[in-house]
Amino acid sequence: MRLNWVVGCAWFIASATIAGEIGQAQSQMDQAGGIALQAETQLANEEAPIAFRNSGLNLRSSSAMVVDQKTGRILFGKNTDARMPIASITKLMTAMVVLDAQLPLDEKIAISSEDRDALKGTHSRIKVGTKLSRQLALQLALMSSENRAAAALARAYPGGFPAFVVAMNRKAESLGMSHTRFVDSTGLNSNNISTAQDLVTMVNAAYRYPLIRDMTTTGFYDVALRGGPRRVQFKNTNMLVRNKTWEIGLSKTGFINEAGHCLVMQANIANRPTVIVLLDSWGKLSRVGDAQRIKKWIKSAKAPSIASAS
Repeated sequence: MRLNWVVGCAWFIASATIAGEIGQAQSQMDQAGGIALQAETQLANEEAPIAFRNSGLNLRSSSAMVVDQKTGRILFGKNTDARMPIASITKLMTAMVVLDAQLPLDEKIAISSEDRDALKGTHSRIKVGTKLSRQLALQLALMSSENRAAAALARAYPGGFPAFVVAMNRKAESLGMSHTRFVDSTGLNSNNISTAQDLVTMVNAAYRYPLIRDMTTTGFYDVALRGGPRRVQFKNTNMLVRNKTWEIGLSKTGFINEAGHCLVMQANIANRPTVIVLLDSWGKLSRVGDAQRIKKWIKSAKAPSIASAS
């Protein structure tokens, strides 16, 4: 009996000791795991570009990039290499290809049934048969994102639509936009894809065209369609160009379901020329909200300071 009691005590003590050692070991492992996770997070933060670290900038867009236009320094980035549809941001490339061809801007282009949107079925106030000058077609495509105008510009290009798309991709390649592909002039096709980083390049290139700068920042434009006395007012799709607190040098919006709401801009913020790219924003006004957040962030001096040119 005594022997059984002794054995039982010994077993209990041994079990308690082992359990204590296991608990201590588990505690040490948990502590080590926590330290490792903290170290991993810190390392990832340290290895990230300085512009991305602890920025305090929380954007709703899936992909975004903010760049100091003067120095080329990245001020903020989020999924900058993600390839995604860009919708009507495409029309900046459409405009550059048209202007590079040096086609007569006063030449009349008739809107035809071929220019209708057979892919998404979007509405247009430009009726089939309407004749527009090439310059007016550019104005409406860039400012109001008129798809029939953009389609007509490609159709009226030497060699037609196929040659125009080739020219678009050739232009992108010449600019170093290696992750970009175009299949149409409107952006209605979701196979028009790019990255935030490539679009910064495209915005900088488009900014060198005074006509594109002027057309994309016009707030309203009255047009007499089909020769009638009644004038139709077209608005800029970016409401910020009509906001006097913004100094915008170039602007383009875009939307299809696959791309979400997109916005690219060149703007002067706190005396700093800045390029902003916002892609796949989840709400109609989120891209505008993101732009306002970026502006506030830069003005609050939380953005990295301007790097000296090397």
